[in-house]
Amino acid sequence: MTQDISPEIAGSIATGLLMLQIPATLVLLSRLLRGPGRLPPLMPKTATPEQLGATSVVVPTLNEAERIGPCLEGLSRQGCEVREIVVVDSRSTDGTPDLVRAMQHRDPRFRVIEDDPLPPGWVGRPWALHWGFHASSPKSQWFLGIDADTQPRPGLVASLLDVAETQGFDLISLAPQFVLEYPGEWWLQPALLVTLIFRSQPAGADALIPERVMANGQCFLCRRRILEELDGYSSAAASFCDDVTLARNIAARGYRVGFLDGARVFGVRMYLGAVETWREWGRSLDLKDAAQPGQVWGDLWLLSCVQALPLLASIILSLLWVTARVPSVTAALGINLGLLAMRFALLLAIAPSYTGSGPWRSLAFWLSPLADLPAVIRILLSALRRPKKWRGRAYG
Repeated sequence: MTQDISPEIAGSIATGLLMLQIPATLVLLSRLLRGPGRLPPLMPKTATPEQLGATSVVVPTLNEAERIGPCLEGLSRQGCEVREIVVVDSRSTDGTPDLVRAMQHRDPRFRVIEDDPLPPGWVGRPWALHWGFHASSPKSQWFLGIDADTQPRPGLVASLLDVAETQGFDLISLAPQFVLEYPGEWWLQPALLVTLIFRSQPAGADALIPERVMANGQCFLCRRRILEELDGYSSAAASFCDDVTLARNIAARGYRVGFLDGARVFGVRMYLGAVETWREWGRSLDLKDAAQPGQVWGDLWLLSCVQALPLLASIILSLLWVTARVPSVTAALGINLGLLAMRFALLLAIAPSYTGSGPWRSLAFWLSPLADLPAVIRILLSALRRPKKWRGRAYG
């Protein structure tokens, strides 16, 4: 087939790829090269006397009985820096509040409350966090939102307070260690994670502009006075990526926002298998609720050029190079092979962010670049439509 393609046509194909990919590659390199200067991963800490009662923890729940146990256990093992742990339940029907009440007998810092019915214009998760913020103690200097699927490790909250105080952060969220099990999620999940890395910067590096701030609501620490200034989560009320929306709003006000590596202080078991990962996580990864349309589509152009295309383009260009060794084909092949090498190097960098069991996990993880094209397609599909279902709720 490639023998029928003339050098002129091969050169035109390669030139078109170069025009698309060179600018995107330069953008990507400008972000990834900031990695060496980033802050190191957080390590567990012991609370200091100054941190006594400094933090109110709020956990939003809706039918989380099957996975909230490790979260409750992990929070109960935090030290005196945690004043209270408020679980905001949205009328669960699976006994989630009963589990919290049972934990309250062991640790009086726990209490469970029920939020009001969801008002118009709000998404369920930010509403529960907003409700929990207003129900938490005004004596706490810090507000910490924790998701029910997280697995906090001892020293998590003290380490957050330590880095916030020493580095001058006003808001910190953490990238977790992902707990995976099934081969499909070991294959797909890293590819979806890379779409976030390519659009922002490595965890631990400061974002240069508010529009590129990244955040993770699974572990989200903010100064209470700032949330009071913004009336809790009101500015992210309608956002399906409320963590990023709120973090960017806070950064735009001049506060220092950090997104750090928390793989050593907390884990998360998000979704079971590739299908659930595709359906549930993929619905918010476009970040359209936290960005202008131009940024969303610019990011899709970037992901298409540096993540979706390189493998397929390398195969096609290799075949063309055999019969048409023109300079543009050679250059385009070199760029795409370089992007593939960069992608596998990134796997080495994010490997500590994964743990778990399951058959063929290592093989599936190292084959995750084969999922890059589907991952980018998932971002595109998500960008084209607004979710109608989210965390057990239906939306018009």
